[in-house]
Amino acid sequence: MTNNEATVRIKINKLLESSGWRFFAEGGQPANIVLEAGTQITSWDLDEFWEDFGKTRKGFIDFLLLNEKGSPFIVLEAKAGNLDPLVGKEQARDYAKSQKCRFVILSNGNKHYFWGLEQGNPYEITSFPTPQSVIGYQKVIADPQRLVDEVIDDDYVVLTQYPDYENDAGWKNELERASFIEKNKLRFLRSYQKQAIAALQGAVQAGKDRFLFQMATGTGKTLTSAAVIKLFLKTGNARRVLFLVDRIELEEQAKKAFDLLLKNDYKTVIYKENRNDWRLADIVVTTVQSLLTGNKYRDRFSPTDFDLVISDEAHRSIGGNARAVFDYFIGYKLGLTATPKDYLKQFDRAKPTTKDPREYERRIMLDTYRTFGCADGIPTFSYGLNDGVRDGFLIQPTVVDGRTEVTTELLSKDGFLVEFTDEEGEKTEESFKIRQFEKRFFSSATNQLFCKTFLEKAFRDPISGEIGKSIIFAVSQPHALKLTEILNEMADRIFPNRYNSDFAVQVTSQITDAQLFTSNFTNNNLRGTANFLETYRTSKARVCVTVGMMTTGYDCPDLLNLGLFRPIFSPTDFIQIKGRGTRRHNFLTDLHDQDLKATVKHPEKTAFKLFDFFANCEYFEKDFKYDEVLALPKPKAETGGGDGGTGGGTGGINSYEHLGADIITSLKEEAIAYGGMKIDRLYFERFEEVIRNDRELAAAIEVGHWEKAIAYVNEKFFADSEQAYTLEKLRKAAAVDRRLEVREILEKIFGLIPRFKLKDELLEEEFEKFVANYQPDESIPAIKSYFKAYVTNDQIRKIIEAKNYAELATNAFLSLDSFKAVPKSYRNLIPEYVREFVVLERFVS
Repeated sequence: MTNNEATVRIKINKLLESSGWRFFAEGGQPANIVLEAGTQITSWDLDEFWEDFGKTRKGFIDFLLLNEKGSPFIVLEAKAGNLDPLVGKEQARDYAKSQKCRFVILSNGNKHYFWGLEQGNPYEITSFPTPQSVIGYQKVIADPQRLVDEVIDDDYVVLTQYPDYENDAGWKNELERASFIEKNKLRFLRSYQKQAIAALQGAVQAGKDRFLFQMATGTGKTLTSAAVIKLFLKTGNARRVLFLVDRIELEEQAKKAFDLLLKNDYKTVIYKENRNDWRLADIVVTTVQSLLTGNKYRDRFSPTDFDLVISDEAHRSIGGNARAVFDYFIGYKLGLTATPKDYLKQFDRAKPTTKDPREYERRIMLDTYRTFGCADGIPTFSYGLNDGVRDGFLIQPTVVDGRTEVTTELLSKDGFLVEFTDEEGEKTEESFKIRQFEKRFFSSATNQLFCKTFLEKAFRDPISGEIGKSIIFAVSQPHALKLTEILNEMADRIFPNRYNSDFAVQVTSQITDAQLFTSNFTNNNLRGTANFLETYRTSKARVCVTVGMMTTGYDCPDLLNLGLFRPIFSPTDFIQIKGRGTRRHNFLTDLHDQDLKATVKHPEKTAFKLFDFFANCEYFEKDFKYDEVLALPKPKAETGGGDGGTGGGTGGINSYEHLGADIITSLKEEAIAYGGMKIDRLYFERFEEVIRNDRELAAAIEVGHWEKAIAYVNEKFFADSEQAYTLEKLRKAAAVDRRLEVREILEKIFGLIPRFKLKDELLEEEFEKFVANYQPDESIPAIKSYFKAYVTNDQIRKIIEAKNYAELATNAFLSLDSFKAVPKSYRNLIPEYVREFVVLERFVS
């Protein structure tokens, strides 16, 4: 044995012992490692097939690991330190088959692989699995086809919540069905959530084991996760699931959600509360940081302990060292995010910006898409804000763009110029830019103006009339403290003796119980409740002032106002903050006075205000360079809950406090249209640029050769997988709520049509034709709603054609009452007309 081989053996011996394997009997337990076990191996090499088929030879297994019964369990094949362990793959396979083992470990002492022969390819591991974990892992007989074939209906999760719900009188009674669903908190899957799961099943069918769901805030990532978890557990493709979150308060939030959705079939625990018995659970929830501390993930867990790992807010929870936690475990991996980060934007591998190869390595390590098996930059499933708005589940903001005299100068090219005298008596000037606000440039008057404008223009609660629930994002913790004080002083003058300094609450890491404040705000119990109306449950505190604690993963659907009292330069942060307000909400759900309910005119949340005092929306619409090479993020110390640190210190750098007055110089409100913001439209704009620069295509269109042009685009752009363009993705990027044809896209790009018509515009045109033909003189609104629902919704068409009208009781697109309002003569006429005269493909979403 060479020194190199001896060193490898010593390393492997230590790794085995540290993972609980025994060379000798100890503690009343027998040895479970056999060294160089001899075995007869049958040769199946194809090169030897004709001459030596069935020939046997003597072989020696480097390490044969035994199970609790003393039977062969795992073959460990050791290779020299200068060889890749995978070179021993086929040899180890032969050894394993000869011993009837399902598992193989390949190692050269430094690099290791674990291989379940019936479960795919070898998976790189950083430590050896424990005997107990592999025994549990062995019980999972993975059958991907069962997972692929599992039928996912709307009630997939409901059947776990309430298996016999369809036989309950409350469900059978159409008039009681809605209240029955609400009372039992039943969660039916929406169509796009089923599409996400179907996309995952398709990826599994294609042999993939990593998936990425990019779903906008408020579209139900947790419910979708619950359905995925049930899918894996029910079909036997997972024995235990790890759900990773990136903040402590999200642990409890996730556990509560999974208890609500899956408790009847599966047990969920938070790891830190169940350190000794977490193995008894089906779902384990924990923070990435908790597992990183002291390398706990390696000391407390084995690589085979979880068969499915789900990373919530994946763009945050797999960055830097956290990636090691994620990659440690063997099995399927699912990432959930509203904002995946692509650190490889426009990165030319052949022309690295530095000669250090670690730069390219770091970029790949931080690239969310690649981590989840989406190297082409296309998620397994995507459902963005514009999709949610189109389908009626989310809302766009109304932007309140406010500029003061001071902030206008800070935003200008020259900045805010200040003249002062230095230590030597010389007069000099210094310019302060927008990034330095509340860091080196301080202005009490400006903060006063921000708060005053916010209180004057904020949306009011539709029930109580007070300021709607709001979150304000400050520059730093000292800035958050200032804003909280100002808001409470102003509120005391506007609403005397109503709030007693509870109107605004600072929610940052330096505040005791800040995490509890966030959940109390959601649950309408921050500093008390029902401050104006006894029967209306809403939080006494109306404003949470934070820095970064409430940016991601925070659910509070009744928020009516968001305040950007700071400049933002990260598109991820901008999207996340904006996403806090996009959820719909019916305020009547919190009102317990039937008489008063009847008087509320507009109980539905149909918009929210985004107060922007630093031109953030304009920056991301006009100035942000979406295609620039992103600088590598510099490692930085933890700032206590991710809320931006304390700030406020000058560190010896000159700071300036503006003691003069400030005034509002411009204030405008703009409701964001269906098309959304530029940050959500870039894909189509890049495609437009490519198409316009194609001379051959432009020449064909110029002379009207449409068939040639369409065939050219289909072949060059849509049939070429390297181009990564599809009609569906272009439609989504163009924020069009219906199917587009190639010719229509080309007409728009070359200026032959001014814009794409939205689905509702085409519907109006079709309905006008219908009215012109039949000239109904009654119930026009009801007929119109029915016409539109029938044209655009396949589920409605199936219900009407099958005459299963009771199903309309839970349908979001056409209620049973709306259907009954349609004159009977039109209930059959409209389907007949649509089938004969309307091209339904134009309205497919």
